Formats: sequence, structure tokens, C-alpha cells
Amino acid sequence: MYASERLKGIDVFVAVAEIGSFSAAAERLSLSGSAVSKGVARLEARLGTRLFNRTTRRLSLTEAGALFYKTCTSVLADLEEAEQAIFADSDTPHGKVRIDLPAAFGRLHVLPLIVAFTRAHPRLQPHVSFSDRYIDPVQEGVDILVRIGGAQAWPAALGHQYFGAQRLAFCASPDYLARHGTPQDEQALERHLCIGYGEAAGLVTPWYLGGGLPGEIRQRIVQPHLAIGDGEGMLDAVLAGLGIGQLPTWLTRTHIEGGTLVEVLPQLTSQGLPMNLVWLKRREGLPKVRALLDYLLPRLSAEGCSEGAA
Repeated sequence: MYASERLKGIDVFVAVAEIGSFSAAAERLSLSGSAVSKGVARLEARLGTRLFNRTTRRLSLTEAGALFYKTCTSVLADLEEAEQAIFADSDTPHGKVRIDLPAAFGRLHVLPLIVAFTRAHPRLQPHVSFSDRYIDPVQEGVDILVRIGGAQAWPAALGHQYFGAQRLAFCASPDYLARHGTPQDEQALERHLCIGYGEAAGLVTPWYLGGGLPGEIRQRIVQPHLAIGDGEGMLDAVLAGLGIGQLPTWLTRTHIEGGTLVEVLPQLTSQGLPMNLVWLKRREGLPKVRALLDYLLPRLSAEGCSEGAA
């Protein structure tokens, strides 16, 4: 079989796998639904295996389909890199670039920078996702990430640059403190309504406490009155007077200055976790990736993010 024959149907298959719908994939590729279905059927016949589990309600990859998808996306990425290398001397970033950001911090601090960069470089096609979970950028094909926390030793496949450390402070609304009093020490927190960060698995992230030895960060298990898996959602709950929450100062700064929030227990404020701009090393030479990294890093560092993030 010629190599060109092996490439037939891959773009259709990848589109269906990513969108989870034949009709939506057809719309993306400007093809008819029949053409997409036949393209996948021909590919399955050639491979001698089913790539999708099909039901009336759901379309999902089979085990073989998942393995083939991983290979196909890697091949397409390599083809894109080869194409981009031809334009390596170009000063104009262009093409698709995948970016994954922490949900609240990404929306408030990073997305506006990406929007501004894209406005200046209209041939660039950013694909931005938001997640607070760990993702493997090598497996998922993500070019650039912003991560808070992370491994002590980064994998060899990843480049990274530290740009700040977050401060996590305890906050409450004036209304809540008027009704329940202001805690004066760590033990007093047990008598208050607490708002925690709830993870998808039903777990609650512990509070990070400073105030010990220099650089020491302790963890305290929280039994929250309310758990919310989003920083902005936690902020809304604290502003509504539902309890005390530990929040990043980049998220609460304007509310503290405006008097709608009050910082409590400042002696327990934690420096929290390091913040890093992360990227796939094998992609860093592409003009679109390098230009975006060079644009983001000084601006993230200059935003005062060393005072806080989540």
C-alpha cells in the first residue's frame, strides 16, 4: 500500500473522534454526513477493526480506536511541524496552537493576553481549554500550559519557566463577620462556616497555612459547609456571606480594596504554590509557539502574579 493511501480518512476519523459526532465532524470539514460516515467505514474496513462504538445516543472510541487516534494525532502534529519548519524564518506566527489554562486564573489573567496576541497576529489559530486537573501535554498534544503547583522535577519533554508564587489568604464578607464574629486564631476556624475547594472526585483540597518556620507550609484538612470546584464560584459564595474561604489574592484584591471582603487571620496567609509557564520542548522551535511564549512570560511576571494565584 502506498503511503498516501494510509493517510486517507485520517482527518475525518480524527474530527469524528474529537467532536464525538458524525454530523458535527461533517460540518467542521465542510463535507456531507454521508461522506464522513463512508470515510470512517472505509478506514475501518482497511484496518480490519471497529474504531467506534456506535449507539443511538452515544459515539465513543473502541480500545483500538483510542490507540489509533493517539497515533493519528501524533502523525498530524509531525506533519504540521514539518510544514511550519518551512516557514521558520517567517516573523508572522500562524497555524493552530493548543493552550491549556487553570480555569479561574486562565480566564482572568491569561486569556486577555492571548486575545490581544491573536488580534495582532490574525493568522494564528489558538485552541484554548480550561482545566484544573492534571493533563499530560505530551499525550494530549498541548503546546503551552500555565500550571500552578506541579512536579518538583519536570519531565524532560517539557520546558518550564517560573513566573510567580501565589498567596492564599482567608477572607469573609463584612456581613458574615458581623453575624459570626472574626476568628482570632487557627483553632477558631473550627467554629466557623467554611467554604472549601471541591474536587471532581468528591474530595476537598486542604487549606495551606503559613505562619510557621520561614518557607514552611502546613496543610489543614477542611470539613466545609460548602465545597465548590471553581475559584470564582468560591468567591461568589464568600461575597454572599456563606462562610470563610481561602482564596488567592489575585482574585480577591479588588474586593479587599473596595471593602466587600475582609482578610482575616493574616498570620496564616500562605505563599501557596509556584506558577509556571510550561511547553512541549519539541514544539518550542515553531514560530507560533516561540512567539507566544515570548509574549506571555514577561506579561505574566509583570502582572503582580507573584502576589497570588490559583
